Amino acid sequence: MQKLLSRKIGNLFRLSETNILISLAIVVGIGTGFGAILFISLIEYARQLFFGYSADVLSGLLSVGEGGYKWWIVIIPAVGGLLAGPIIYYFAKEAKGHGVPEVMDAVARKGGIIRPQVAAVKALASAICIGSGGSAGREGPIIQIGSAIGSTIGQIFKMSGNRVKILVGCGAAAGISAVFNAPLAGIIFSLEIILGDFAIKTFAPVLLSSVLASVITRFFLGNHPAFEIPSYELVSAWEIPLYVILGVICGFVALMFTRVLGWSENFFDNLKIPEISKPAIGGFLLGIIGIFYPQVFADGYSTIDVALYGRMAFGLLFILIFLKVAATSLTLGSGNSGGIFAPSLFMGAMAGGAFGTLAHSLFPTITATPGAYALVGMAALVGGTTHAPITAILIIFEMTNDYRIILPLMIAVTFSTLVSRHMFEYSIYTFKLASRGVFLKAGKDLTVLRAIKTYEVMDRQYESIRPRTTLKELIRKIETSRESYFMMVDDGDHLRGIISFQDLRGLLTKRDVQELIIAEDIAHTDLVTVTPDEDLEEVRRKFAVRAMKLLPVIEPHSDNKIIGVLRYDDMMTIYNKRLLDTLRE
Repeated sequence: MQKLLSRKIGNLFRLSETNILISLAIVVGIGTGFGAILFISLIEYARQLFFGYSADVLSGLLSVGEGGYKWWIVIIPAVGGLLAGPIIYYFAKEAKGHGVPEVMDAVARKGGIIRPQVAAVKALASAICIGSGGSAGREGPIIQIGSAIGSTIGQIFKMSGNRVKILVGCGAAAGISAVFNAPLAGIIFSLEIILGDFAIKTFAPVLLSSVLASVITRFFLGNHPAFEIPSYELVSAWEIPLYVILGVICGFVALMFTRVLGWSENFFDNLKIPEISKPAIGGFLLGIIGIFYPQVFADGYSTIDVALYGRMAFGLLFILIFLKVAATSLTLGSGNSGGIFAPSLFMGAMAGGAFGTLAHSLFPTITATPGAYALVGMAALVGGTTHAPITAILIIFEMTNDYRIILPLMIAVTFSTLVSRHMFEYSIYTFKLASRGVFLKAGKDLTVLRAIKTYEVMDRQYESIRPRTTLKELIRKIETSRESYFMMVDDGDHLRGIISFQDLRGLLTKRDVQELIIAEDIAHTDLVTVTPDEDLEEVRRKFAVRAMKLLPVIEPHSDNKIIGVLRYDDMMTIYNKRLLDTLRE
C-alpha cells in the first residue's frame, strides 16, 4: 500500500517534457527581463562615461569655453570602437554586427546552440558602441542576449535540438518585449523571423517568456510607451493614396539601407587591416558625420520624438535619411555591435516626416500633420527592412499605445514590404547570411534542401486502393495497416485521389451505409504531387500548402502514374543528416 501511494505521489510530481519546456521558458523570460535591465543600465552608464565625464575632462584639459571641445567629438565613437573591437574579436566573434542573423543561423543550422559567453560579450560591446555614439539600436543585442540565455538553459538541461530552438525563440521574444515594452511584437518577431513556426507547441512557451520579460521590465523601469505622441488619425479617405505612396518610398529606402549595409560589411571584411581596429575606423568616420549632424549618434530616439511632433524642417528630415544610412552602415559594417531596428525607425520617421511635410503643404485640408506620416513611416521602414510586416505593425502600435492610425499604418507597411521583397529577395537579416552562402527560410537552410532530390528520399512502397473499394473494405484495410494515407489508383497505377484516416473518422459509425459508400466518393481529387527530380525546397513549399505528412511521387510527363510516396518525416531526417555533414566540413 505504501509503495503504491509513493508511486502515485511520484507520478503526480513527475514533469513531462512539455511541462519542463514551459518551466524553462518561464526561466528564460525572467532571465532575459533582468538581462535587459542590466543591458539598458550599461548603455546609460557608457553614455554618461563617453558624453558626460569625457566631455568635462576634455573641456578642462583644453581650457576652452563651452562648445570649444566640439571637434573632439569625432574621437569618441572611435574610442568606443577601439574598446569594443578586441572584446568582440577575442571573446565572441558572433557578437559582431547586429546579431539577429547569427541567431537565425543557430536555429536553422546548429540546433539552437549558442555559446554562453555571447550574452556577456554582446551586452558589453553593444553598450560601449551605443554609449559612445555608435549608430545602432538595442534590439539586435538583446535578441542575441536573450537567445544565448535560452540556448544555455536548454543545453544545461540537455533538451533536444527542437526544444533548444524553442528556448532560443523564447529568449528572442523576451528581448524584444523587455526593451520595447512590446510583448505581442516580441512573440510575432520570434515566430515570424527567428523560428518560422507558428505551431501551438512553439507559441505557448514563447508567449510565456515574452509576457514575463515585459512584466519584469515594467515593474522596475515603469509601464510607459517608448514614444509619447500627439493624437493622430486618418483625416480623410483621400489620404489613403498618399500612404500608399509613402509605403512605396519607404520600400525603396529600406532597400537602399539593406544594400548599403551589405556593401559596407563586405568592404570592411576585405580591408587588409587587423580586425580589432576596424570598429575604430568606422567610429572615426561616424564621428566626422556627427560633428555636423549629431542626430545620427546612437539610437536617435530624441530626434524621432521631434519628428513625431512635426517640428523638423523638410531639408533636415530629408538629409538625415541618407546620413543615418551611412552612419549605421559605418558602425555595424565595420564590425561594431548593435541593432538595426532603431536606425530603421529613425529612417522611417525622417522619410515619413519629409513626405508628410510636402503632402500637408500641398493638401492642408485633407491630410494629417507631418508627425502622423513620420509615425507611419517608422513602421513601413521596419517592414521593408525585415520583411516582417506583422511585427512592424504590432511593434509601432505597442511602442506608441495608439490604435487610431492603424489603418494607414497597415497600408504603408504592406506596400513597403511588397516593394522591398519584389526588388530584392533578402531581408536585412538574411542578406548577411546569403553573402556567406547560407540561405535560410522558415528556419531551414535552403542550400541543403536544394541539394537533395526527391528520388533520394522517396519510398516506392505505399498503400493503394481501387476507386470502387467499399467503405467497409477500406475500414478493414485501415485496421491492419500502419499508414494514415492511401493512394487511390486505377488498374494502370495512375493516381486518382488520396484518402486519409481523418477523412473516414466521421463515417466509422455509419454502419448501415458502409456497403454503399465507395472510395471515389470520399477521396480528395484536388491533388498536390511531386516528381522524382524536384528538390526538397520545392517539396517543402508543397507540404506547406497542404497540411499533409505524405505526398505522392509521380512520373514526369505522365498521366499521374504513381511511383512512390514522400513522407515529411523522411524528408526532415535526411535534411538533418545532410545539415550535420555540412557543419562538419
